[in-house]
Amino acid sequence: MREEGYTLIGRNPVLEAFRAGKTIDRLFIQDGLKDGPILSILREAKKQDLVIDFVKKSRLDEMSSGETHQGVIAYLSAYEYASLEDLLQVAKDKGEAPFFFLLDGIEDPHNLGAMIRTANLAGAHGVIIPKRRAVGLTATVARTSAGALNYTKVCKVTNLVQTMEELKKEGMWFVCGDMRGESMYKLNLTGSIGLVLGNEGEGVSRLVKETCDMQASIPMKGELDSLNASVACGVLAYEIVRQRLLQNG
Repeated sequence: MREEGYTLIGRNPVLEAFRAGKTIDRLFIQDGLKDGPILSILREAKKQDLVIDFVKKSRLDEMSSGETHQGVIAYLSAYEYASLEDLLQVAKDKGEAPFFFLLDGIEDPHNLGAMIRTANLAGAHGVIIPKRRAVGLTATVARTSAGALNYTKVCKVTNLVQTMEELKKEGMWFVCGDMRGESMYKLNLTGSIGLVLGNEGEGVSRLVKETCDMQASIPMKGELDSLNASVACGVLAYEIVRQRLLQNG
């Protein structure tokens, strides 16, 4: 998928973006290329701990829509990412127990944008996404969030499980959305909490799910067996909101 307005095609544009300190979400390099300019780009990518996709020339040809790509295409982030400390500081400044969304493997930019908007409206203090196998803050995500990215911080991490373990040391616990879990109405969803959600196809990955403290399901009475990922996110988030409001009187 090409994100118009945030796609860099060719070696010089990508290298200049790195040197200018721009935030790059995805970097695609033609498999097998090892000349000087490519090695320079790889060095810059390593400084940012950036995930690199080595792909066939045919993939780049398709992505560039006929433009000369010289074996390199990058997607710029539409917004700057925050640090984990930034998210914790937001909660601290508000005098509230931290409430984060952790989104595992969300690949549809429309879903991610809608989830970030829900996070803002539900009063979550930030959103955490992984670097691998997930969409970043693309132009489509920014548009779908309907302005929420101006107010809600998003942190991109290398490993969700390690991040969760780090947050557990801060007193946070995690509830995973899973249709095989216990009804969300029977769970205590108050306190310092992370709501963990996966994509519609595979759900939350095994290791992330095992790191969660409990699994919450949404009671469903119709003939269909699941909700859209962003809709499920909203339903679970607002049960957390309801319980937090009751707890705070």
